[in-house]
Amino acid sequence: MSVKRLVYKPTNSFYQVLSSEAFTKHGLSVHGVIFDELHAQPNRDLFDVMTNGSGDARSQPLFFLITTAGTDRESICFEQHRKALDIMEGRRIDPTFYSAIYGLPDGADWTKEENWYKANPSLGYTIDIEKVRNACQSAKENPAEENLFRQLRLNQWVKQSTRWMPMEKWDDCNDVIDIRTLRGRECYGGLDLSTTLDLTAFVLVFPPRNDTEKYIIIPYFWIPDDNLKKRVNHDHVPYDVWKAQGYIRTTPGNVVDYRRIEADIKNIASEFVVREIAYDRYNATQIILNLMDEGLTMVPFGQGFKDMSPPTKEIFTLVLKNKIIHNMHPVLRWNFDNVCVETDAAENIKPSKKHSTERIDGAVASVMALDRAIRNMNTNTSSVYDERGILVI
Repeated sequence: MSVKRLVYKPTNSFYQVLSSEAFTKHGLSVHGVIFDELHAQPNRDLFDVMTNGSGDARSQPLFFLITTAGTDRESICFEQHRKALDIMEGRRIDPTFYSAIYGLPDGADWTKEENWYKANPSLGYTIDIEKVRNACQSAKENPAEENLFRQLRLNQWVKQSTRWMPMEKWDDCNDVIDIRTLRGRECYGGLDLSTTLDLTAFVLVFPPRNDTEKYIIIPYFWIPDDNLKKRVNHDHVPYDVWKAQGYIRTTPGNVVDYRRIEADIKNIASEFVVREIAYDRYNATQIILNLMDEGLTMVPFGQGFKDMSPPTKEIFTLVLKNKIIHNMHPVLRWNFDNVCVETDAAENIKPSKKHSTERIDGAVASVMALDRAIRNMNTNTSSVYDERGILVI
């Protein structure tokens, strides 16, 4: 295969066009990379080769990523898109990464002309607005063209899952509760055990005792202490700040210490009346048996649509109605902001760890805890779902 290569003789530097066969590009020492249409890459191989180490021998290497939105939310392009949004919206910190995105947000009305300018700031100057109007009309008349119009004209990611929780509604639930006032009160737990390196979440949900009260969510998080700095640098998530502020606990060593988490849960449970703790039945470990030996009622909880859909829809409805108090916990907010949901043919939903690009453990634990709280609110343990059905938004 011939390679286009233009040499600038005074400095002996050159410009070279590369294809996606990344195995031929190892060993390059670059001053700069312009990566155009990242969404069209068949895999992440070329991206990884060109951005990991290829510029280390240069004092100021510079990488440009330029792309239209794509359709594959599992791709390297969507990974970079999410990183850009997280940095722009303050969820991640990386001073070496500058982003500018001109596109229509998820959920915006793609048929409204005033929204088109968000993706096309030069609309009417370099782009003929009549052409966009005609393309929009054609897309409205032919549903098969809708996604193509939204992707190429409005730079909107289409297909697959999208973020689920409207965070402006979440932030409206900003009442603050002194945890000490909850001591001795009845509550229900959800435990999402992590792998050996990731975040573990334990969430308590306190159900309302009368019509004027709201559901209260109190979360607890753990991460291995030795990996904290590495995770901050790699994920660009302020775990260290959250630890200093008391929002995350660390366990000794470089893997999750389940003994420490078990001891902490026992201490937490001693302050409240914890009726039940739901856990993923496919992720049961010795900690579950140990907590049962301590007298805690551990309830296995399926992660499929059947079990997850009712409480997932319910917590969404409660947030919209401002019936939740979450104490503005930053780690829990981050988790809920990361949630993408999967939907089956019957319109059941569940949080998707596969499609959510960041941690959602606290959200999953909250959903499980809420389910147990709702199902046990009445003294006869009948379900509120059975009494008035599932609320669908």
